[in-house]
Amino acid sequence: MLATLLLVFREVLEAALIVGIVAAATRGVASRARWIGGGLALGVAGAMIVAVCAGWIADALSGSGQEWFNATVLLAAVVMIGWHVVWMARHGRELAAQMQSVGRDVSSGTRPMTALMAVVAIAVLREGSEIVLFGYGLLASGSSVPALMLGAVLGLFAGVALGVAMYFGLLKIPMRHFFAATNGLLVLLAAGMAASAAFFLIQADVLHKWAEPLWNTGWLLRDDSTLGKALHALVGYTSQPSGMQLLFYVATLVVLIVGMRVFSGEAAPSRVAMPPAVT
Repeated sequence: MLATLLLVFREVLEAALIVGIVAAATRGVASRARWIGGGLALGVAGAMIVAVCAGWIADALSGSGQEWFNATVLLAAVVMIGWHVVWMARHGRELAAQMQSVGRDVSSGTRPMTALMAVVAIAVLREGSEIVLFGYGLLASGSSVPALMLGAVLGLFAGVALGVAMYFGLLKIPMRHFFAATNGLLVLLAAGMAASAAFFLIQADVLHKWAEPLWNTGWLLRDDSTLGKALHALVGYTSQPSGMQLLFYVATLVVLIVGMRVFSGEAAPSRVAMPPAVT
């Protein structure tokens, strides 16, 4: 549940941040609510289509195909998380500036009103699609449906609430520190998903175990315990990992950490203040 709550909260907050900045920067523009609402509707509809298609693919596969599907979803989630954290390490502080620019252009008439709807729709579709893929990845790695649903609902409400609070200027968060902290958690989550993908590929006889188990910590923390399941979902904990799982885990950590450090140094935009509160 904690992993789902973190993911949904993070993605919803990012979408809410974009929508809130666009809405605040375009105050006074006629019919802005209709265009922003249309963008929200299109984005949600697109994410629902992604969810329906992903479920159909999952139901269509059986036997070793299920292991292939699980591994593919997990690796795709790792790639998306990796792209996400590296992109945010480089462009996180530019996000507010870019969204404010769109709003100013619309207000001045240099961009059509449809730009509002497009920006909002793309933001919601992107974040919603990532939530769907991450959710399937967590399911494939052993999370339960009730825990995922509860975490998703709590994350949704928390993300929307914080986004609204930021819009009205009631809560000010130094975003670069926030993203740095959550990026670290997402890197660990991606490494755990990569290790789980290696497990499914081993089950499908695609990869060799390369020594199993490397160690056994079941005496200290069992995989089927509440804490064990939580750590498995968050950081990929398993009491008896194989060498191939450890290789995937460490390789993912190294690639993402190096990528974040390399790309975070290529852009140093100035800090942009949040738009004034609108009542």
